[in-house]
Amino acid sequence: MKATAAVLYEVKKPLVIEDVELLDPGPHEVQVRWVANGVCHSDYHLMSGDVPHPLPVVLGHEAAGVVERVGPGVESVKVGDHVCSSYIPSCGKCAYCIGGQPTMCALRDKPRWLMLDGTTRFRKNGTSLNHYLQVAGFATHSVLMEESVIPIRKDAPLDVVCLVSCGVLAGAGPVFNRAKVPPGASVAVWGCGGVGLNTIQAARLVGAGKIIAVDVMPQKLAWAEEFGATDVVNAATEDPVARVQAIAGGGGVDFAFELVGTQTTIEQAVLATHRGGTAVVVGVCPAGTKISLDPALFLSSTS
Repeated sequence: MKATAAVLYEVKKPLVIEDVELLDPGPHEVQVRWVANGVCHSDYHLMSGDVPHPLPVVLGHEAAGVVERVGPGVESVKVGDHVCSSYIPSCGKCAYCIGGQPTMCALRDKPRWLMLDGTTRFRKNGTSLNHYLQVAGFATHSVLMEESVIPIRKDAPLDVVCLVSCGVLAGAGPVFNRAKVPPGASVAVWGCGGVGLNTIQAARLVGAGKIIAVDVMPQKLAWAEEFGATDVVNAATEDPVARVQAIAGGGGVDFAFELVGTQTTIEQAVLATHRGGTAVVVGVCPAGTKISLDPALFLSSTS
């Protein structure tokens, strides 16, 4: 069938919006008509060339839509179901999944721009177009692995639910699953964009004590307060490490979350934790980014 897609052919060039051929779904694959798709900074990383990726590629990975066709063997969804995408699919069968680490699923060992059979479902003039994170949401339709779609209630607004696929998942997941922030803990969040705001919201939901938002933009800091930040730090006008440590007391916060993806912000987040504290890096850095930290920090049990 024909679909319309926004295709990246060359970095630092605009996306090309064009008609493409979409092949039929194969075994355990699903064809989805996308209704809504968020625009994530990760898509921009590919467009700018900061993160190398095989081209050409159909971008987009936080999407929601309606199942239109299913391939042989599909059991988790049916035609007409409303779904959101999962850019970190899990098989439910490998050692990681069985051990309670679905984000480490063995499916991640496969190229993240191809279907499991090593091919794509998009064609343009005989050329294969890759699927970004096996989703390819910047299209009217795409074919995904069954594991990459999550059924949702039909009364859930798709233009809101699509954001759960990345912005909410990437921001809240580290609080709930990686750091397992307990009630009363102190938290600092570097970067108050779409992902960081969900980190703040998740920290509020688990009952964190002090929730300190760090950014350089006053508007983002205002939004952070709306989402649950108890304190804000403008890193453009004051030393964020010293200020976070002063607000938290005890040498720093229990948990620091970095959601920007730069050397400076990662180092600041680590330094703002107290002895025995935990820093979680979520932000995507340009390829080749290095951080510089004194190894003595880790001898003092910072993790």
